[in-house]
Amino acid sequence: MSPTIGELFIVASPSGGGKTTIIRTVMAGMADRSCKSHFSVSHTTRAPREGERDGVDYHFVDRATFHGMIDRGEFLEWAEYVGNLYGTSLAAVEAQRAAGCDVFLDIEVQGARQVRERVPDSIGVFILPPSLKVLRQRLVARGTDSPETVERRIRIATMEMAEYPGFDYVIINDRLDEAVQALGAIVQAARLRTRRRAPLAQRILESFQSALVEA
Repeated sequence: MSPTIGELFIVASPSGGGKTTIIRTVMAGMADRSCKSHFSVSHTTRAPREGERDGVDYHFVDRATFHGMIDRGEFLEWAEYVGNLYGTSLAAVEAQRAAGCDVFLDIEVQGARQVRERVPDSIGVFILPPSLKVLRQRLVARGTDSPETVERRIRIATMEMAEYPGFDYVIINDRLDEAVQALGAIVQAARLRTRRRAPLAQRILESFQSALVEA
């Protein structure tokens, strides 16, 4: 029997919202329960930050390579953010879902809209920071951006946060443990969707039917 197709989770938030940490923590818990999941590694034209690894954090490519991938239709979604291009490989996502893995997309709202249009049964989760003060503190604490870039990210964040009604779920990332628990609950509910449970449910039903016929 072919594996049941995995779920596609779109997890979006403003920069500094904490989505990557939340996703990675939930995925670690899934691995402990032998649940298959895959973190979609995006392509980007921005330079690596200190400690980032190509193929692990991002696939780092130049703009010419990125535009070639656009022209060949290789992206499920792509967008420009703070002067850099970001995109999700269509082939990689389809392969992982076909293998029964739940796939997590860690993307911005522009890309999220594109995915929602192309994959209507995807599950959208928007993660909000609890306040402007907290978001600024998180962005400054990263130590990767100039003060001007931090303020630019905050202005963009304000526009992005207005997109939350287009998502299925909203998580306020005030306490990390509670945010992780919330996303984990969403994942668990999705794994109980009828199409995911149909093979097992059908076997149980057929066992009842066979038993009644034999009786």
